[in-house]
Amino acid sequence: MLYRKITSYIEEYLKSDNDKILILEGARQVGKSFSIREAGVRLYSNYVEINFVEDDEGEQLFKDIHKIEDFYLTLSMVAGDKLSGYDDTLVFLDEIQHYPQYLTMLKFLREDKRYRYIASGSLLGIRLQDTTSIPVGSILIKEMFQLDFEEFLIANGFGTDALAMLRHAYKNRQSLTEEHHNHVLDLFRRYLLVGGLPDAVNTYLSTHNIVKVREVQDGIRSLYAADASKYEKEHSKKLLIRRIYEMIPSQMENKKKRIVAQEIRGKEGDRFSKYAEEFEYLVSSGISLAVHAISNPHFPLSESLKKNLLKLYLNDVGLLTGLLYQNNIRPILDDIRSINLGSVYESVVAQELRAHGHKLFYYDNRKQGEVDYLIDDHTNMSAHPIEVKSGKDYTVHSALNNLITNTDYNIVEATVISNERRVHQEGHIIYMPIYFIMFMEDNLQQEDEASYVF
Repeated sequence: MLYRKITSYIEEYLKSDNDKILILEGARQVGKSFSIREAGVRLYSNYVEINFVEDDEGEQLFKDIHKIEDFYLTLSMVAGDKLSGYDDTLVFLDEIQHYPQYLTMLKFLREDKRYRYIASGSLLGIRLQDTTSIPVGSILIKEMFQLDFEEFLIANGFGTDALAMLRHAYKNRQSLTEEHHNHVLDLFRRYLLVGGLPDAVNTYLSTHNIVKVREVQDGIRSLYAADASKYEKEHSKKLLIRRIYEMIPSQMENKKKRIVAQEIRGKEGDRFSKYAEEFEYLVSSGISLAVHAISNPHFPLSESLKKNLLKLYLNDVGLLTGLLYQNNIRPILDDIRSINLGSVYESVVAQELRAHGHKLFYYDNRKQGEVDYLIDDHTNMSAHPIEVKSGKDYTVHSALNNLITNTDYNIVEATVISNERRVHQEGHIIYMPIYFIMFMEDNLQQEDEASYVF
């Protein structure tokens, strides 16, 4: 059974007096249902789970329900023997976005307090826009991602003392010994192959067979590509969403790593704004990560972004390495010099930063160059640049140098991450090994502040 950090958050919520209904949001196959089920079964003597996708593919008992009385009646038909009272009954509404009328109904279910409720879903940002009555003040949304690298280490038997030692080294800017560094870096490279999707991780742990892992990843990637057909009514948009999603890996191999609007349909003159809804779907569904361009990095960064210029990354690095290298593990594990792992390293950094609460930006300036990532440094109230290096030339970064020497931006500190073992600082730049990205948490964010309340 995989350890997930978010389980503690769910348990604390269920034990609290907070009567807002928690919705766990995230891409499909990241473990939302498993985490809720694990906590719910342990804490409640009566646990009921209703999956709206499965219902739609089966008897459709819950599909056309719009009144709370009809919901109670149907619920009692399928789980009457498990329904008691608010204090000892938890009802889990899984894939709630599939029947969006239940988003409105949550307000009344909360007020009625007949049972305790929890839900999960994806595309909630889009679904709430389409909801006729948003349940203001009644829901709490928490975003969930696949296993991050720290959780992957735990899954591979990495002990709590060892993790505490790594975190201490990160906080105190200390280098690991050569032996410890090599061990952690080897596990990091395996994470690049496997990624963090729970089914892929479990398959790796049980078989250590890359072919089996890739089979799982291929199935999930196909599921992601096909999902657009369920939630997008226009056939043309379905095809464009799928086209853009399938373009991501090849575009990441380009110098700019951006999807060019004119290449989506091969039509000269096409602009980003024409595909805004398609991009929004890919990001809102959780299957892609958006990194927005900023040319003038002033704190807070969200006020300076270019809405029509962004990079898209696949949400899981294992999906990417599967597409790029298929069943060949040597490019990753053997660190072959002739193979550029830049897109792979950038992808895993995006995945880690996003999972740790950061909004993702990058520096793009025609004169000064491009820096891989910018995150908000709330402590110093400035931007914090991050440059990702996959090769031996980790000290070469002219764009980063240009950025931090620009006094207009007041850059206090920057980070360069690479395979290099030694942690050291030169001027404003801190050099550290790439696996320390797992500890770069948002320094403003408290656990409950990762959520947003309506």
